[in-house]
Amino acid sequence: MELVRVRKEDREILANLLEKHLYEFSQWDLKEVNPLGLYGYQYLDYYFTEENRWAYFIMVEENLAGFVMVITLPEVHDRETDFQMAEFFLLHKYRRKGIGYEAFRRAADMHRGKWQLKLHPGNIPSVHFWEKSISRLTEGDYELVKAYPGTDYEDGTPGDVYFFES
Repeated sequence: MELVRVRKEDREILANLLEKHLYEFSQWDLKEVNPLGLYGYQYLDYYFTEENRWAYFIMVEENLAGFVMVITLPEVHDRETDFQMAEFFLLHKYRRKGIGYEAFRRAADMHRGKWQLKLHPGNIPSVHFWEKSISRLTEGDYELVKAYPGTDYEDGTPGDVYFFES
């Protein structure tokens, strides 16, 4: 497994993977598609024009397995942060094999500092993955605030937010 920085010329590939991610996530946030039948990711182009955003493909044996997207903008503004996990996606074929944790660990190693990570509490597989992964990475030294005020998803559900250091 390796993380490979997404280049501007790979924008369409990332956009395609984001559609798969957003489709899967729509079962929790209930987001609708646009008139073109797409979810769209409004911040995609910023990853190629702003210095405080990083997108990486997760590669397994030279195959696309998913992506990691990191930003410096905080999820919640009343807590200091260096990085936020903006988006994280692993294709089903590669799940439950340690690849997701390894991608997360490598991203955290590349971006050392204080992190925020928000998740939808209804996304039970994600809840289990992040609890296990963050606990393992930090050796249990993290904070989780459930239903953090002002973090509502499209369906009105407040997000749970992890705070930790890498």
